[in-house]
Amino acid sequence: MTIKLTAPKNKLKLIRNKIGIETISEMFERKSNKYSDLNAFIHIKTDNVLKYTYGEVYDQVTKIAAHLSDLGIKKGDHIAIISENRPEWAISYFAVLWLGCVSIPLDAKMSFDSLKHIVSFSESKAIIFSDHHLKDINNIKESNNELLQLVPMEEFNVISGNYRSGVEREYVSGDHLSEILFTSGTTGNPKGVMLTHKNIMTNVEDIYSFLEINPGDRAFSILPIHHSYEKTGGLLSTFYSGITIFYGRGLRPRELLEDLKYVKPTIWINTPLLLEKLISRINKELNSQKGIKKYFIRILPKTLLAKNIKNKLGLSDLRLLVSGGAGLPEWVFDGFKKLGITIIEGYGMSETSPLISANPVSNEKIGSVGLVIDSDDVEIRDLDDENNGEIFVKGPNVMQGYYKNEVETNSILTTDGWLKTGDIGYFDKDSYLYITGRKKFVIVTKGGKNIFPEEIEEKLTKIPLIEEALVFSPDDKEIQTIIYPSIDEYKITSNKNRVDMRDQELFDIINKEIKLLNRELETYKRISRFAIKLEEFPKTTTRKIKRFQFENIDLNNINSYI
Repeated sequence: MTIKLTAPKNKLKLIRNKIGIETISEMFERKSNKYSDLNAFIHIKTDNVLKYTYGEVYDQVTKIAAHLSDLGIKKGDHIAIISENRPEWAISYFAVLWLGCVSIPLDAKMSFDSLKHIVSFSESKAIIFSDHHLKDINNIKESNNELLQLVPMEEFNVISGNYRSGVEREYVSGDHLSEILFTSGTTGNPKGVMLTHKNIMTNVEDIYSFLEINPGDRAFSILPIHHSYEKTGGLLSTFYSGITIFYGRGLRPRELLEDLKYVKPTIWINTPLLLEKLISRINKELNSQKGIKKYFIRILPKTLLAKNIKNKLGLSDLRLLVSGGAGLPEWVFDGFKKLGITIIEGYGMSETSPLISANPVSNEKIGSVGLVIDSDDVEIRDLDDENNGEIFVKGPNVMQGYYKNEVETNSILTTDGWLKTGDIGYFDKDSYLYITGRKKFVIVTKGGKNIFPEEIEEKLTKIPLIEEALVFSPDDKEIQTIIYPSIDEYKITSNKNRVDMRDQELFDIINKEIKLLNRELETYKRISRFAIKLEEFPKTTTRKIKRFQFENIDLNNINSYI
């Protein structure tokens, strides 16, 4: 029987002392001066590679801040930022905070209507943007009653050239609002998470205190930079430690692989879905080998085979692969471990800046999201009959509330400062935290049994032929699932070059696999009906399925395909 605790007996072990910097702008100034000659950002473009030292970044940040000031922007004003991952995004972010303003990081893939709404709702006085968004920004400018200043990133060099020197840093305290982050969420209705400088910097310092990252390390930024996970972990924590951050050309498989080979990262922050696709690609290539190549793969020592694969992918120097944003399937963890790469899984949310817990590098536990960070207190409350309960968090990284939304703020924050995460979990006897499901998604059967869809989904996606799965119940009795098959896997198993999602053979094979899985599941968890999705599921920026779009589905009223 698993021993489950409601509070941890110990936390993540610190390997070095925190410095005690309270604001992002102070951190930026101190680190820019300390590492002035080191490369801060390297941008891989189609036709060339651009490099920025920490000193050059400082120079441009202070001059862009001077330009914003000349446009009439003042301390406390809200400034929106939207672009793909690139050095200019980071420069914009630091420039906004340098002036004591509040940043509004926006999702580069959001719809025009969402963009227009958030720019207005957030009362942004200016928007810094890349050319990709020029048409939308001009349309917003025309319809906005307020005076909205536009600052194109493509003109940064010209703007900086107009100033002999930048402006001095505007003093703010740690309690000063640094950003309003609008969450995409899996349940719809974006909410503006208000984070102070201290909220974010305590998280940055916690990461520094338990993770061995130093100048000389190379980080590869591919996740959306506006999101709390990538911004705190992939930008601020790396900048804090004097690391070089590489920005690639995008997520197209060929370009991503070429960029990986160029970067040869030592640190890579990622999500489970992208890691699943990467390890699946590796397995597919190994399984498709024939003749002499297949023979050599079988006789090669595993360490040599792993080394060859890592060299081919540009992962030969990788020593820290971080996974977050969603639960990591066990088979993905095992796949990378066979290559000699350990994945460090953590847990957090935008409302906690974001990190709450992480696995120790030298003592990770598969399936767990690790030990609680030094600054936080975590409790498991409202236990069910299996001793799982809702995770509550308290600490200096917990948000101030939701922007202009007192009702939602009061629903998630208690009067004594605890945040209700909405996640269900428990601590094991060693104080490692486990997430068993999401409170909003729990299926409570008529017999009072709790079913966590994520548990069944993980088992489904272990089946090679199933790439994605969404489990739900239309009546709290019948368990149903929507399946998005792995076309690449089906091509291999069926020996077909071209396949149709509506292929009856594909449907029959999946049906057989689900019947086999049902034998392993408790009676009340067994899948009674499934349908095949003809396209990938819509996802958030952290690659989680947008469940709210499937709330009212009952497969009894639908044919076998969606």
